Amino acid sequence: MSSKIYKHKALFELELGSHIEGLQIAYHTYGTLNKEKSNVVWVFHALTASSDVMDWWPGLFGELDFFNPKEYFIICANVLGSPYGSTAPTSLDFPLFTVRDVVNAELLLVKHLKIDNIHVGIGGSFGGNQALEFAYSFTGIINNLIMIASSAKESAWSQAIHEAQRLAIKADQTFGKSDGGKAGLKAARGVALLTYRTSSAYIAQQSDSDDKMDDFKAASYIRYQGDKLVKRFTALSFYYLSKCLDTHHIGRARGGEKKALSKITTRTLAIGFTSDMLIPFNLTQGMAEQMPNATFQPLNSDFGHDGFLIETSKLTKVISNFLH
Repeated sequence: MSSKIYKHKALFELELGSHIEGLQIAYHTYGTLNKEKSNVVWVFHALTASSDVMDWWPGLFGELDFFNPKEYFIICANVLGSPYGSTAPTSLDFPLFTVRDVVNAELLLVKHLKIDNIHVGIGGSFGGNQALEFAYSFTGIINNLIMIASSAKESAWSQAIHEAQRLAIKADQTFGKSDGGKAGLKAARGVALLTYRTSSAYIAQQSDSDDKMDDFKAASYIRYQGDKLVKRFTALSFYYLSKCLDTHHIGRARGGEKKALSKITTRTLAIGFTSDMLIPFNLTQGMAEQMPNATFQPLNSDFGHDGFLIETSKLTKVISNFLH
């Protein structure tokens, strides 16, 4: 494993007209590029993850898993705005940025690493959205594209959820300071967790077995997960990245969704979870149906949107079948 920083020397122009000076992108690599340069796996991470894919996607990525560093050269970049080494906001003076900006920053890293052939591009949730944008803009060759629990455009439903999270963050009077907004971030995480899983999963895993009258298991779980995020993430990054998520639209300024998707001819596997309430699987299916070389695979799961992180054995099976 190798953790590095790419520093961009020129101004980085943003889609909304502003710019970032001194852009830097943190990234991890695992394994070795083969002689044919044909074993690159480029991973796009989700909202609060990092570039250390071996840490947050075990079961799919690891020494003994399907994507392993003995066989593949695995690269994952930390997205613009994330607090894990890439350029990120430290105040509300930071400019707004889009999914397209995130991908354009990753394309700078691709050029820096001299990568022109990617065997597999893969991402789940926000990572899947990046993978789609990347496939549209990358001028090299992507042999296989895999998008999980993602869509061609952020839905009004997801945008409403994100705004509820931001309202929770902004209700914290310390939000806007470099280390502020922790209570707001904890509350926002609680809102998010209600959309990541299913009601049946909460009932099955967080129900109390005795006659408790307070401090219920489900409430404790929400608090615990909020505390975990506060220790490793920042309210400013969460706020800006949720704004970024809202901008996702492959067809913007490209003649619309249908036209833009028709231009992505990469062999593609789109996977949707039938229980996903954050990004309903029909949105993933509709995206695949408008792509000329895409296959849609529905998967049953009790875990909803979080299935992309949890159902790694099911994912391994369908991805293995797709690639082999």
